[in-house]
Amino acid sequence: MEFWIQLGRGPLFAVALSLMVLGIMRILALTVVGVLEAYRRSWDRIVNWREVASQTVGWLFPVGRLWRRRPVYSTLSVLFHAGLLLVPLFAAAHLLLWRHSVGFAWKAMPQTSVDALTIMTLVAGAGLLLGRATSAAARAISRPQEYFWPVLLLVPFATGFACSHAALSATTYQTLMILHVYAADLIMALIPFTKIAHCALTPLSQIVTAVAWKFPPGAGDRIAATLGYADCPSWLPKARLDKALPAVASTTTARLDAKVAKQEVTAS
Repeated sequence: MEFWIQLGRGPLFAVALSLMVLGIMRILALTVVGVLEAYRRSWDRIVNWREVASQTVGWLFPVGRLWRRRPVYSTLSVLFHAGLLLVPLFAAAHLLLWRHSVGFAWKAMPQTSVDALTIMTLVAGAGLLLGRATSAAARAISRPQEYFWPVLLLVPFATGFACSHAALSATTYQTLMILHVYAADLIMALIPFTKIAHCALTPLSQIVTAVAWKFPPGAGDRIAATLGYADCPSWLPKARLDKALPAVASTTTARLDAKVAKQEVTAS
């Protein structure tokens, strides 16, 4: 079994790492090109970049969002993602593979910190999986991959921790190490082709929303006409980033209220 362990740590690790890096670079490049093309073609190029930056930081570090809605789920999710990033990148044994494959590495995290993060990730991942399985609302929108990915992501953590701390026979150790190495290789190889690619796209998500989601000219008026509000303007006489005139806003609101009241009278 030692041959299969070395195969997974050597050539297969290099292939999986190359697939992950090149795949993520491709996704990022396509996203950036798409955003630039959307911005170039857009008639509306007003973008509040300060707000985009604020929203991006808020999503990357959602500390203020934790206790607003679903606090337990949000906390477990943040802890789970933190462990998924930190343990593979800063465990000493992993950095040896990085150095062997790419020729360089960085400072490793103390083993006690790696152990604590591993336990935290296992507990948080199990909690998320249990919450999805026991919630009727979550089950209704969950596909098989929603269960497959958490289990696959937890396999390297559980097997790695067992190999490092449990008293195992040689055969058991080698079996768990094969599971550990090949599960990690599979995760890296699949990342660019699955929803897990969001780990690279999250920093760009708010820019994509701000730039790409632009309605064509006249869309607001056409929507208003379709809803029966053609006589109510969908525009304001100042730039979008300026404060709307109170008189215009109040007049438009009054006209909408009057139209709704008229429709209710007609219906009755």
